[in-house]
Amino acid sequence: MTAWTKEELSAIGAADELEIASLLRDGTLTDPVTIWVVRHGDDLYVRSVNGPAGAWFRGTQARREGHILAGGIDKDVSFMRADPEIDDQIDAAYRTKYRRYPASIVDHTVTPEARSATLRLVPRE
Repeated sequence: MTAWTKEELSAIGAADELEIASLLRDGTLTDPVTIWVVRHGDDLYVRSVNGPAGAWFRGTQARREGHILAGGIDKDVSFMRADPEIDDQIDAAYRTKYRRYPASIVDHTVTPEARSATLRLVPRE
C-alpha cells in the first residue's frame, strides 16, 4: 500500500472538511459527501456520525475504494476499518480539532455508533 506524503497529511489533516465519494460497482463515483476528517500520527480517519447505517458509510463498504478531496489534495483512496484499540485517540483528535464547535455537535463524532463506523483512509496509486 502507498503511504501519505508529509505534505498530503499536513494539508488534509488541517482541512476542516473533506469530500468523500465511493466507487460504485460500475466504476463510477457516488456524489461526494462533505464530512470531517482527523489525523492521528501518519494516518487519516473519518467517521459516520450515523454509524454503519449512514448512507455514505454504506457506500464505502461495497468496493472499499473511492475518492477524497480536502486541503487541495485530490486522491483515490481505499477505505480500511480502523483498529478499535485507537478509538480513544481518534475521539481526542476530533475533540481537539473541532473544539471551536459546540460540544453538542462534536459529541456526535465520539458516540459508540460513530466509533463503530471509523475508517482509515489509505492512498491508492
